[in-house]
Amino acid sequence: MRWRKTGTVGAGLMLAGVLALSACGSSDDGASKDATSSGGQSAPIGIVASTNVWGDVAKQVGGDAVEVTSIISDPDQDPHSYEADANTALAISKASIVIENGGGYDDFVDQLLDANSSDATVLNAVDISGKTAPADGELNEHVWYDFPTVQKVADEIAAELGKADPDDAATFTSNASAFKDKVDGLISETDDLKSSHAGEGVGITEPVPLYLTEAAGLVNKTPEAFSEAIEEGEDVSAATLKETLDLYTNHEVKVLVYNEQTSGPITEQIEKAAKKAGIPVVPVTETLPSGLDYVGWMQQNIDALRSALG
Repeated sequence: MRWRKTGTVGAGLMLAGVLALSACGSSDDGASKDATSSGGQSAPIGIVASTNVWGDVAKQVGGDAVEVTSIISDPDQDPHSYEADANTALAISKASIVIENGGGYDDFVDQLLDANSSDATVLNAVDISGKTAPADGELNEHVWYDFPTVQKVADEIAAELGKADPDDAATFTSNASAFKDKVDGLISETDDLKSSHAGEGVGITEPVPLYLTEAAGLVNKTPEAFSEAIEEGEDVSAATLKETLDLYTNHEVKVLVYNEQTSGPITEQIEKAAKKAGIPVVPVTETLPSGLDYVGWMQQNIDALRSALG
């Protein structure tokens, strides 16, 4: 699912006021990117991430040496209704590093960067992944469900933090390695699922979890016209809806992986059909649930998928 761009207009109208607010602050505030604390210690490196997923990865790598602001952090928030505010614009203007997902997912970040004339280092997860759209389709931009990509982003964060704070560069590299080791454990578990369930059918409501389900060897049976319409907030044709519902009534899939963060009448109809047919439903989200870090969250998703597949 892509964040709707409607909210960026409101943010744009307030940017002049935000920049004026920054200008009225003390010179110490304006120099926050390179400032040191009164005790002589380096101030935390400011990082802004478009979502708390990438914000958590940054915190895992940077530890106490970074101060992370995640723009989207509420798992109950409907991404379609997101609106940037003055605090977001101010955080962007002061950040040393900005992490965006890219691939059209969070274009509001680029708009805020341009409006603020920011000189922050920008890490784009889709660009880092090296993934491109297939010749006959669209790029699946939900790359935080792709474990090798997350490992690549962790390395890039460590490299940029090392440039900003050379004295702690080795620590950042070590932190990234420790984080990647944990992600290797997730990769091992999806490989185990693949060895047991390769080729089995899965249904989705949106492309959000496809990198995870593909790593587990599952085959997406949902009509692309359905998942793309749901992702873009467009109408689903009657024929496409029937084709999708038939997946469950005819038991053509073993599990439905359901994006519960952006549900609506049509996706709820699919969920109801799956449950009526006795097909397990695995809910997923696009942001971190409260109380979990990235690895814990993905472990929870893998555990739920394993349980559903039996």
